[in-house]
Amino acid sequence: MPLKFGTSKAIAIAFGVLTVSSIGGMFTMIILFKAQTQNITMTPPPTLPPTTMAPPPDMRLPKSLVPQKYEIVLAVHLYTKIIEEGNGSNPNITTPNQTMIFTGNSTVHFQCAQKTMSIFLNSRYLNVSSPVVLNENTKRNIKVSGMKHRDDESDFLELELMDPLETGGNYSLFLSFHGEVSDNLEALYLSRYTDGIFDYESVDDPNADRFIAATNLQPTDARKVFPCFDEPDMKAVFKLTIIHRRETRALGNAAPYESNILDDEWQYTIFRATPKMSTYLFAFAVVDDSFKSITSPSSDTDRVEINTYARPEAINAGHADYAGDIARKLLRFYESQFEMKYSMEKIDQLALPDLYPAAMENWGLITYQEGFLLYQEGVSSLLHKEDIATVIAHELAHQWFGNEVTMKWWNDLWLNEGIATYLSYIAVDSVEPTFNIKEISIMNDLHDAFREDALASSHPLSPASKEINTTDHILGMFDSISYSKGAIVLRMLANHVGEVVFNKGLQMYLKAFQYGNVEKDDLLKYIQMAATQNRGNKAVRNTDDIAGFMNPWTTQSGYPVITINTTNGQVYQKQFLFNNSANSSNSWTVEIEFISNASSKFEKVYLYNNKPVNKEAFIAKNGEWILANINCIGYYRVNYNPENWERLLAQLQKNRHSIPLLNRGQLIDDAFNLARAKLVNVTLALNSTLFLTKETEFLPWESAVRNLEYFILMFDRSEVYGPMQTYLREQVRELYNVFKNDTDDDRVPQNDHSLQYTQLLAIKLACSNGLPECVEMAKQKYAAWMERNNTNSIHPNLRSEIYCQAVAAGEKEEWEFAWDMYQTSSNTSEKEQLRRALSCTKKIWLLSRYLDYTLDPEKIRLMDVASTIYYIAQNSAGQALAWNFIRANWDYVSQGDGAMLIAGVTSRFSTEFELEELMRFQNYDLGGASRAVSLAIEQTQVNIQWVKENKDDVLRWFEQKTSSVRQKEY
Repeated sequence: MPLKFGTSKAIAIAFGVLTVSSIGGMFTMIILFKAQTQNITMTPPPTLPPTTMAPPPDMRLPKSLVPQKYEIVLAVHLYTKIIEEGNGSNPNITTPNQTMIFTGNSTVHFQCAQKTMSIFLNSRYLNVSSPVVLNENTKRNIKVSGMKHRDDESDFLELELMDPLETGGNYSLFLSFHGEVSDNLEALYLSRYTDGIFDYESVDDPNADRFIAATNLQPTDARKVFPCFDEPDMKAVFKLTIIHRRETRALGNAAPYESNILDDEWQYTIFRATPKMSTYLFAFAVVDDSFKSITSPSSDTDRVEINTYARPEAINAGHADYAGDIARKLLRFYESQFEMKYSMEKIDQLALPDLYPAAMENWGLITYQEGFLLYQEGVSSLLHKEDIATVIAHELAHQWFGNEVTMKWWNDLWLNEGIATYLSYIAVDSVEPTFNIKEISIMNDLHDAFREDALASSHPLSPASKEINTTDHILGMFDSISYSKGAIVLRMLANHVGEVVFNKGLQMYLKAFQYGNVEKDDLLKYIQMAATQNRGNKAVRNTDDIAGFMNPWTTQSGYPVITINTTNGQVYQKQFLFNNSANSSNSWTVEIEFISNASSKFEKVYLYNNKPVNKEAFIAKNGEWILANINCIGYYRVNYNPENWERLLAQLQKNRHSIPLLNRGQLIDDAFNLARAKLVNVTLALNSTLFLTKETEFLPWESAVRNLEYFILMFDRSEVYGPMQTYLREQVRELYNVFKNDTDDDRVPQNDHSLQYTQLLAIKLACSNGLPECVEMAKQKYAAWMERNNTNSIHPNLRSEIYCQAVAAGEKEEWEFAWDMYQTSSNTSEKEQLRRALSCTKKIWLLSRYLDYTLDPEKIRLMDVASTIYYIAQNSAGQALAWNFIRANWDYVSQGDGAMLIAGVTSRFSTEFELEELMRFQNYDLGGASRAVSLAIEQTQVNIQWVKENKDDVLRWFEQKTSSVRQKEY
């Protein structure tokens, strides 16, 4: 719809009054619209004396000015609802156009740390005007000789001054600005929903449309909302006033303390000052006043009000109750764990119809995709509670690690994301112990990190800050290395020093740097201090040099494979890379905990470099086996001599319970990945799956399925696929039968998420590999739902796999029924399951139609576009379609997670032709996904070589196993 640029008299008056109030009566009233749209005459910058003035910056803001406080006045012109009043009896009444403009002014108070004649801020996509610089010590204005915006990736707005700012002086800068509300899920953006239902079903009723303006500023989008010092270490206090339409509500970081009516159209809300914080945490939203909230129950000892906001029908139905309840429990846990109270008086949790990513930790106003906040009893799966708890735990951990204490620069992002990920394991395990998910979460992150960090194009946890300059560089840091590797390395550190020391170190670190910024050495320093203070405690481990232990893990990319020869006791380390021909001299301080079948007592050995050493403890006596890296504490893989591998695999088949659960899964994962790197024979990896016919635990099965999916990706277009399917079908048969009665009767194991995951995995593996009773079960349950239409008796936990398998086995009717249900569903988790199921069809024309739907935001929301295409690309029938589609529509589809798109669409690439296409794609303007393409190129090269070397052996192994199955049948 066209933009509406007109401004009412009331809003102009309000801006004048609020501006005068916010800067102490310095200025006369500004006629807002005229002031903000007038052209600014540029003048050449003055010559700067190089010896006394701060030098001009490169890509980073100079440190000559230190912001202290922002006073921001913003008018959001958006209509949250547009009511169609025109009708036959009164045709002259028309619908007003939606207005996508916001207008505002800001005053930033700052101190001069180094004499300068220029002010540099960040600004992007804003029309900025009316600069006024005030010396707050002398109350004298400093003339601005020119203002210009640099046309490069720095996004610098430079103000040139007639007189210098003096070191130690206090100043303020007033600016007016206006911009447009984005429809691309960035900065201040538009989110749309339909009143009474959860999507776009009522397209014939414009009265049902509702609109939200919300912010999402991480990492560098605050500059698109107001001119600011948009770097994480330039923290300041924020005082916000929002002018918004009547019958709307404004939410902000801090609690509102004044709200008033301006006229029949406008009102304003003034918020209390925030703590000192980074610009990317600044947040606000304007919602329809029908948007409701619940306040989670609190006790007399709770100081913090927790409000959960969602659309009225979700609140009324109780769908936000669980989120409010679990948030209260998690907040209490963290306050106790950190020995530091949450710094603000309220936490608002806001469920948004549109948001990318899943959630954002804005201080005091945490935003979530609806699917990660709303839970509908009897419709949402029991496992959906786990997702909600984990995401809320992650975001609440950020209120301390990220908000209170923030990394100085984005090269240390793991100090935010890795810590929050690690703490979420502990928090959810504490407040929801029946979930029993800690080990599953740990293994998921371990394997995510292992996979990405095995490529030469990976990056360290803490690369040099000078390597991370542009927004694209920064976006590239939001990956499995910062999140998953960060968490796993912290888990290893906690084990190294002991939980007592680790927790104490975190507490000291928080207190020392509250409202400040840190680098990775600061964290290690305080862990070391805690260790020194607790030297007499038996829980304290080898802590003489924590920085020396940790620095190789944080400053180098990759991780080692530890090779142990149990015949002579030799052990050495080498960087693990899928490309085994790559040379690396990297080494790490490695703490190896191990057991043997002769003794279950944990023993420990250290490696300090990559030179081979002989350890008598590793010599197997009397044919015993040795198992290293107990419970996968260390961030490394383990390889053994063939004899020890054979003994371990024999033990798994004889009595798997002698091997700890985490290690049963990790033995499989190590074997397969060592085979990919040509360090062991591929048949050894395949042999590691033989014991699974008797295994019922989730982690070993998950590890096997995840690794065999690589085989499927490499071979599902070749003759290997047939015998592979036969083998997998027979392996899973017994596991499927363990849950068959429950599955047939729409039941799930109660109070054990691990078993619930195993039941789902059994259905997926059995049906996708053609186990007849599984396929028939899925088809019958889905057909019964189709016959009864809205009466769905399939257990919520089982729907994701039954929907997918039934659509895969079905025709046009099954697909279109799923699409109709997707459009009309009122539950976000149900919609997510249906959206994935629609990608499971084997009909190419339906997949092509589905891809086209992703270009229409009234069919597939923009935040869901990348994951929808990813799902389609995982389907062998859809991969080539998806690859062609993203190249043709890159500008639109990459607005979500471009890196995820690349990873998904290229996961099957294993031919020279596909490599050539991918290398040509590298010439596109890929933005933040450019690193993902480099990773995909390296992975494709690895795939090509691996298939060439292993296809014959893999085919022979599966044919032998298939032959054994057929002999049993006869």
